[in-house]
Amino acid sequence: MTVLSFVYLIGGAVLLMFAGDALVRGAMGVSLRSGLSATFISLTVVALGTSLPELLVSVQAALGGSPDIALGNVIGSNVANILLILGVPALILAVTTSGREHRRNSLMMLAATVAFAGVAWVGTISRIAGVCFLIGLIVVITISLRLSKTASEDEDSPPKDIDTTVAKLPTPRLVGYLLAGVIGLPIGAHGLITGAQDIALAIGLSESAVGLTVIALGTSLPELAASVAAAWRGRTDVIMGNVIGSNLMNILLIIGVTSIISPLDTSSPLLFADLMMLVAITAILTLIVFAKWPIGRTLGAVFLAGYGVFTWLAVSSVTG
Repeated sequence: MTVLSFVYLIGGAVLLMFAGDALVRGAMGVSLRSGLSATFISLTVVALGTSLPELLVSVQAALGGSPDIALGNVIGSNVANILLILGVPALILAVTTSGREHRRNSLMMLAATVAFAGVAWVGTISRIAGVCFLIGLIVVITISLRLSKTASEDEDSPPKDIDTTVAKLPTPRLVGYLLAGVIGLPIGAHGLITGAQDIALAIGLSESAVGLTVIALGTSLPELAASVAAAWRGRTDVIMGNVIGSNLMNILLIIGVTSIISPLDTSSPLLFADLMMLVAITAILTLIVFAKWPIGRTLGAVFLAGYGVFTWLAVSSVTG
């Protein structure tokens, strides 16, 4: 542990904050100017940008002969997206779950998660399954695109008293915001992970414990930064779109690409137990969305407590 470790830690956190805000501003501007809903932009552009760390880690692992890392990465990230990425912003601003887009998207997320668990139950995620996942992603985006322009007429749409000045910015500037967010978030996350990993190892944590906590959390930092920035700007539709979109990207894109590179062995009972937990958590979120329950401070605290329990169980299974 050196002074450089703290520089990475602090510098990465600052970059995450600014990049997350830039990505949200860019997404809001594109949404308002194009007529597409902010939820759709978050489900696609924002979700893809914030999922880049998971994609890079998983592809690198597959090319390096360790494709199984992708499974743990996706499962851990999807659990973190629901329990952590929704839990933290809820402490700032109640996250609205009502709206046709959220209901439709949450159903697609649940269907993708169940399909993921079902294919994994066979024991191997083959290249053919990977191709099917990628086709599924194209279908999801196509359906969302066709229906997104009607979202503004949804009676449950977000309130209109939002800052619309960002839509008046020049197009190059909006594109610059999006690029700054997409590029800055992974770089900031990498810096923070590097610093935190050095500090954690220096204080005595094992490499396996660090992998399950610092690194697993680190790949979810872009989603967290973008969601917190959206909460500060009052755009809970962006938060929901980002969480649901990131989970869809993780399963359909990352597992799809990784299994095409190298088929994934899913025969581990412990891995399947984690998958069942992910299915249960995803189903609970879907029920909350259909019940139109806002995720406020109380429910957000419950989510965070649940994430703490999940992390503790994950670390205990390795260290104990």
